[in-house]
Amino acid sequence: MLYPKIIYESLKFALNSLTSNRLRTILSLLGISIGIFSIITVFTVVDSLEANVRKSVSSLGNNVIFLQKWPWEFGGDYAWWKYYNRPLPIIDELPQILNKSKLAEAGAFEAGTSKNVKYRNNIIENISLKCVSHDYERVKSFEIADGRYFTEQESTSGKNKAIIGHSIALNLFGNTSGKGKVITILGHKFEVIGTFMKEGNSIMGASLDNVVVIPVNYARNILDLRNESLNPQILLQAKEGVSNEALKDEITGIMRNIRKLKPLADNNFALNETSMLSKGFDGIFAIIGLAGWVIGGFSIIVGGFGIANIMFVSVKERTVLIGIQKSLGAKNIFILTQFLLESVILCLIGGIIGLLLVFIGISIANNLLDLGIVLSFTNILLAITVSILIGVISGFIPSYSASQLDPVEAIRGN
Repeated sequence: MLYPKIIYESLKFALNSLTSNRLRTILSLLGISIGIFSIITVFTVVDSLEANVRKSVSSLGNNVIFLQKWPWEFGGDYAWWKYYNRPLPIIDELPQILNKSKLAEAGAFEAGTSKNVKYRNNIIENISLKCVSHDYERVKSFEIADGRYFTEQESTSGKNKAIIGHSIALNLFGNTSGKGKVITILGHKFEVIGTFMKEGNSIMGASLDNVVVIPVNYARNILDLRNESLNPQILLQAKEGVSNEALKDEITGIMRNIRKLKPLADNNFALNETSMLSKGFDGIFAIIGLAGWVIGGFSIIVGGFGIANIMFVSVKERTVLIGIQKSLGAKNIFILTQFLLESVILCLIGGIIGLLLVFIGISIANNLLDLGIVLSFTNILLAITVSILIGVISGFIPSYSASQLDPVEAIRGN
């Protein structure tokens, strides 16, 4: 029953410090609260942003290789002049790759641009128009909420069919089904055969909500697929159990053969994968997280000194009481624990205030901007842990000095 009594006495004295010295305590707790608010806000935003980025990256396909002109590179000097004169991937290379590859499960050609889409008097500007080959559904993960995907005959013969994103369907047709309706793009009419399931915002632009997808064999009659602005690329998915590295090695040899590159010649194509994006973002998130510690750390240090000052004053004010407790048999560890718990409780109060500020700020931001920021249990635990550590560090010296007081001298008030 000893420890519950210590906790009760420590809580009572901590609350007494809050009420008897309001201004001093508030100013001291302010540093802890601001520090916790700064650190946890940064970590919460970074964690939410990172989760959204990784979700967007994973939607591109973790086991998909992107055959493109330009490599995905981060940091350092980007040697763009090496890649500028490279040829673009062309649709005719896709069947050659699939015929020679033993490790690729499926492949698709994709090119995209921004165009206006019209239905009767409704026009949506700058939608993303994707022109894809038939196996696009095998290398890109998506669901169709209303309607269906292209048949192989529609893809091969290049029928004027279209699958549209959820946002486009909502803006053009309201709450009614878009299936069977005819939309116009570039002056050409397309029959809507399906609507993609709502995916929500995507930081990487991978969401299909604002996309219209049409067969590439129709698009090649109205668009120049060799135009770099369309970012033509070939997507290749590895077979189950085949690593991306193994597929990249195989595709490298196949592409060098297709493009008839000499043995010592550099590759004139890039093989990209989503892990390259993830690694690039890891460094960015690490820097932002470090900035959060630096920003919040100064406030916490200031708050820690404030808590230590409160504890020294508390020890001074209760010197006689400490002497009486020790004269009645209270051990040093009892006195040390009592004051140390008081320090921890004060810091926890500051940490809880900081967490409340974070929660309020996140709620306001989500309501105004729909950012989807979530205060995770891990960050709540981090805030509590940091508060306890600061309480222990700030309160140890005052608590230790209190435990070492001579009971006779303490009762005299010296």
